[in-house]
Amino acid sequence: MISAALISLLVGAPALAQHDTSEVTPQQPDTATTSHQLPTIPLNQIRAFSEAFEQIRKEYVDEIDEETLLERAIAGMLNSLDPHSTYLKQTDFEELRESTQGEFGGLGIEITADSGFVKVISPMDDTPADKAGVMAGDLIIQLNDTSLQGLSLNEAVEIMRGKAGEPILLTIMREGEAQPLKITVVRDIIKIRSVKYELYPDDIGYVRISQFQENTGDDLNNAIDRLAKKNDAALKGLILDLRNNPGGVLSAAIDVSDTFLEKGLIVYTQGRQEDDTRRQSAKPGDRLNGAPVIVLINGGSASASEIVAGALQDHHRAIILGSTSFGKGSVQSVLPLSNGEAIKLTTARYFTPNGRSIQAQGIEPDIEAAPIKVSKIATSSRWREKDLKGHLENQNGDDEKDQAKKPSKLADAINKDFPLHQALNLLRGMMIIR
Repeated sequence: MISAALISLLVGAPALAQHDTSEVTPQQPDTATTSHQLPTIPLNQIRAFSEAFEQIRKEYVDEIDEETLLERAIAGMLNSLDPHSTYLKQTDFEELRESTQGEFGGLGIEITADSGFVKVISPMDDTPADKAGVMAGDLIIQLNDTSLQGLSLNEAVEIMRGKAGEPILLTIMREGEAQPLKITVVRDIIKIRSVKYELYPDDIGYVRISQFQENTGDDLNNAIDRLAKKNDAALKGLILDLRNNPGGVLSAAIDVSDTFLEKGLIVYTQGRQEDDTRRQSAKPGDRLNGAPVIVLINGGSASASEIVAGALQDHHRAIILGSTSFGKGSVQSVLPLSNGEAIKLTTARYFTPNGRSIQAQGIEPDIEAAPIKVSKIATSSRWREKDLKGHLENQNGDDEKDQAKKPSKLADAINKDFPLHQALNLLRGMMIIR
């Protein structure tokens, strides 16, 4: 994805609706205002800024135009606040709008600033970065021949942009690797299908949400309907996979949580302004009628994913399985400016129903299940009762074919996806005793 649209996780994405251009007061000649009236800047501070601006414009070793200098001044103010606040030029602003609707150009990764470089929060499913082998936690230190040390996220994004079909070489530091890795990613138009689903044996549904977009709540409900129809019966259990989901639109996280909750608080946000302090509660109706749910998370599950996991965990509606999530507990609002550009600003913190802030801590799973490689011990050579000469026949009349040799999605999962295998086993056990 690598567009400025997704420089950081947008649990502030709903702010696109909360702070549209109609809410922004155009800049006046003597004072600058937004939807919240700001006090006039003291004259001595304006004078100091003006003096510094003029000295840089006149004395800097390379000539730099005034517009660029002002843009960098605004960007510098935002970048000094936190990793998620940033300045959006017009093209960046448009790309952000497109990204929340599920289609944009780029590599297909969610990034943030880290130690002077660019860190991958998570690659998105079936995108160029995902297919090339980029992983959550990778630290991008160089793009083609350009070092990223000291560059802003916007500057890094500018380098990553390009036409579909054009390759870019990423130099990456990865935990456990002694030397930097070189990975070539071919840019493409990214179309994110946020919800995928599959039916497992024993009336178990599996739903994967790769990103929270405007229609994700509706897509989830449609997936549940289709799974039940395919099963010819209501689902007896569901696995909700939020691994490597970097987040997205806050309202979508609320809709997804509401799908499984009958009542109660889902999330609340607290900020300095009145409209940044909100409480969101569930509406009556649990789509699964109380059937057990397991939510899969990992270190690439961030923001909106953590809202869903935290809400279902606090209400004891689901078991959270996997590894500790990313830990982004802040909300970003997109505030348009009068010149057609915008700022993405951290305006609130969010809290789970029990009042937990996951900022820089993450959601701790109820059951730890990290990805591992499993070596299966062969059992086919062992003798069983049916192999003994003269064994008694089974009076039920069933044939004596070895049921263990039948292909099973559950058996396949242990080699391909150990946390999913654990979730399936746990869910089957819960269904037996329910």
